[in-house]
Amino acid sequence: MRENSKWARFLFSLRKYVTFFLLIAFIITCCMTLFLLILQRTLGISYTEENIRVAAILTFGNVIFLSFLCTVIDTVRRRFMVERPVRRIAEGAEKIMQGDFSARIEPFRSIDSESGFDTIIEYFNRMAEELSGVETLRTDFISNVSHELKTPLAVIQNYGTLLQSPDLTEAQRMEYAKAITEQSRRLADLISNILKLNRLENQQIYPAAKRYNLGEQLAECLLNFESTWEKKNIDIETELEEEVFVESDDELLSLVWNNLFSNALKFTESGGTVSVMLKTEGDFAAVQVSDTGCGISKETGRHIFEKFYQGDTSHATQGNGLGLALVKRVVDIVGGDISVESEVGKGSSFTVTIRRAADGEIPKDS
Repeated sequence: MRENSKWARFLFSLRKYVTFFLLIAFIITCCMTLFLLILQRTLGISYTEENIRVAAILTFGNVIFLSFLCTVIDTVRRRFMVERPVRRIAEGAEKIMQGDFSARIEPFRSIDSESGFDTIIEYFNRMAEELSGVETLRTDFISNVSHELKTPLAVIQNYGTLLQSPDLTEAQRMEYAKAITEQSRRLADLISNILKLNRLENQQIYPAAKRYNLGEQLAECLLNFESTWEKKNIDIETELEEEVFVESDDELLSLVWNNLFSNALKFTESGGTVSVMLKTEGDFAAVQVSDTGCGISKETGRHIFEKFYQGDTSHATQGNGLGLALVKRVVDIVGGDISVESEVGKGSSFTVTIRRAADGEIPKDS
């Protein structure tokens, strides 16, 4: 294989030399012929056979020398200005193909600043950086999904085995069946959220905007959790400004409110308080969901909207780390903004800001 490569390079060099030779021979022949014709007509010189023979030999020698010189110059130029950066890019691409996404190419700065190789290298490094990030996300995704699937499956398997025991009391049988049902629901929620997030990130869900009363939607979503706050004896405080209309996808935004309410109630201890506030700020509507729960640290706050990230690393609190990732993606799709303020031990406050519908329009679905 190596011998074939050397032979191919030799043939390429020979072909390049012959090309230069023929090109320069043609150019010099034309120039010399034109020069001699003009000189003969101007001075009235007549050329003998000996003169022509000597001139032909000298011209042929010049052609060989000049074509060889041009070939050497072009070879050196290609070696340093073309082959070297191409080889460097090829080596970097080979590392990427082998799975080394940390590979980067040093910029190639040459005399010819317009060669374009630095631009190619810059975009190559950007691509490698993006691929590295995607690979990290993929690895984390597989790791987290495996963990989230493994835990409820293990619980279901264990309780399913216990249910096969003939000596169980009715109370035990109901307890084990309830645990299996809860873990099955957790699995269903995980798979549902993965599918939703995948569709949102691949833009397979397109917002169907319509004008509706945001305060009414917040109240309806909050009432769905009535049994939860009554069971935990949590106080609910609401301050909803009236006649606040938005023009957005109500189903997508309901995902936002349901996730924020669910988290607020889940992380608030019995006897705590969850508050929901809606107010207008110029052309925008701001929804604030606050709780008196455990709060989150600054480190957790920086990652809270990432997929599968959970501040409760022990997984003692049921969840799969996808809720806030869904919230962030939906808010981005509808053109809104979300922020969080929190202090450990004092609670958290999430604020969602979206553009209001223009005033003076007749509500379509209020």
